[in-house]
Amino acid sequence: MTTIDDQGRPEPPIAAGEVETLLGFLEFQRATFAWRTSGLERAGLDATVGVSTMTLGGLVKHLAWVEDYWFSQRLHGNNPAEVWVEIDWDTDPDWEWNSAAGDDPDALRSLWEAATDR
Repeated sequence: MTTIDDQGRPEPPIAAGEVETLLGFLEFQRATFAWRTSGLERAGLDATVGVSTMTLGGLVKHLAWVEDYWFSQRLHGNNPAEVWVEIDWDTDPDWEWNSAAGDDPDALRSLWEAATDR
């Protein structure tokens, strides 16, 4: 039985095997990220701090790409999701970060959620 904390995150197992522990912490981290970015509108997702160009919207899109690349493509041998196929990574190796500016918040969240589901 999984315990859910006050923020709706599944608690990782206290004592389990390697795979169960890894998956438990992965799900906890995903839920933490979802919780911390929930409710943010475009301005919040596009905000930067100091001289950094990094945004939370860029991070959402980057994590969608990471989920798809590592877990779907590398681990399971699937083809990339359609959204990543036409990207010219040679022209813009940080495309997922750069293209997120101005993206619809719901579209960004859906992209990330679809990648974690795959």
